[in-house]
Amino acid sequence: MGLLKKVINKHTLSLASNAIMPVLGMAILSLMARYLSKADFGDYIFFLIVFTLADTFRTGFMQTSLIKFYAGTDKTRAANIAGSAWYLGFMIVLAFGVGNLLMYFFYFGNNFNMAMIIKWFSLIFLCTLPSAIAMWILQAEERFDKLFLLQLINQGGFFICILLLIIFQKASFQNALYSYLINNILSSLITVIIGWSKVKTIGSKSWASIKELAHFGKFSVGTSISSYLLRSSDTFIIKMMFPSELLAVYYIPQRLMEIFEIPLRAFIATALPVMSGAVHREDKRYVSYIMKKYAGMLTIALIPIAIVSFIAADLVIGLLFGGKYQHSDAGNIFRIFMCFVMLLPIDRFFGITLDIIGKPQLNMIKVFIMLAVNVAGDFAGIFIFHNLYGVAIASIFTFFSGAIFGYWALKKHLEFKLGDIFKLGYIELVELLGIVYQKVLKKEPEQN
Repeated sequence: MGLLKKVINKHTLSLASNAIMPVLGMAILSLMARYLSKADFGDYIFFLIVFTLADTFRTGFMQTSLIKFYAGTDKTRAANIAGSAWYLGFMIVLAFGVGNLLMYFFYFGNNFNMAMIIKWFSLIFLCTLPSAIAMWILQAEERFDKLFLLQLINQGGFFICILLLIIFQKASFQNALYSYLINNILSSLITVIIGWSKVKTIGSKSWASIKELAHFGKFSVGTSISSYLLRSSDTFIIKMMFPSELLAVYYIPQRLMEIFEIPLRAFIATALPVMSGAVHREDKRYVSYIMKKYAGMLTIALIPIAIVSFIAADLVIGLLFGGKYQHSDAGNIFRIFMCFVMLLPIDRFFGITLDIIGKPQLNMIKVFIMLAVNVAGDFAGIFIFHNLYGVAIASIFTFFSGAIFGYWALKKHLEFKLGDIFKLGYIELVELLGIVYQKVLKKEPEQN
């Protein structure tokens, strides 16, 4: 057996599929920042923020509910859920389209790029629906090989489009927007033709399943929007309270935190369908086991990485973002973030477990509490310290509040102890490292 066959499994494929989007996304932004004018690049960032907010609403409303009700079911039920998700997706696109149409008729500004965004937004939102549904279905089916390929086609295609614009000296906001549209049309057509999006299941929809998805989604969408606001609240408050140049100082360590998000998203992607299958079997013990296993493994694994990052913060920032930021407050802010990074897996897995066991309203409350603590903590930290450190320190209390509420809420429905997470995580991680050592590092015995 070759080395590749040994290391390629659903976990490594999930890690790759979750890594490719932020890595290529960062490369695309880097190219656009260099070759677009400041005005065009700023308008593209605005488009990206607005589109991400709309996509966050759609993803929050549909992704977890589709995976929850799709994974582990028979073919008839799966087709019913997929078709109902398609119908619900069209309803969401239509709702945004009506709002977009009103903006189109009542926009009287003279910013040409803004008019372009309003004009093409609904079509772009519609064209991304098939690929979005395909990604969620592939995740529910645990087909991370296909999911990786789809994300590579989507992000890689746009990266190539931007490179071609630069090579032919056609880089502009308008051409970037057209490229974004064309690339998503092609990506979605591929999912429809190959069958990954299961568009033919629309005929299998039912109003009962549509209502079931919508009822669950109304809570998970609140969680998603609140999570987006939670990530953005520091930025808005800093923009309001400090000079603009300090925003970059805080943004750098925030961006570096995506390094820790990549394995977290990968583990969540593999855990969701497994936990959903256990819920359908009414096996609460296995749901608890999966939650403790993945949260514990990631927590234990992050401890040495956090220690190294704490020590080498200035060096990492200097290498990635240049010497002018190497000895700025960015390094100390990143060190503050390392004080709570181990809480991320526990907080996130508490949240998705609440979703999976049918308590999305509790997860939404958890995120609301974290948002309130973060905003109040930001203002209190600024009042006490009069600098960015106060905002960073507030984040520690934010994630502690989320972990505490998540633990309290889950204890009502699952039997586990907080210490079990660390104990099981350590055991599973040591066992995993042993398997990797046996399969990859040790030579296989020669065949006679």
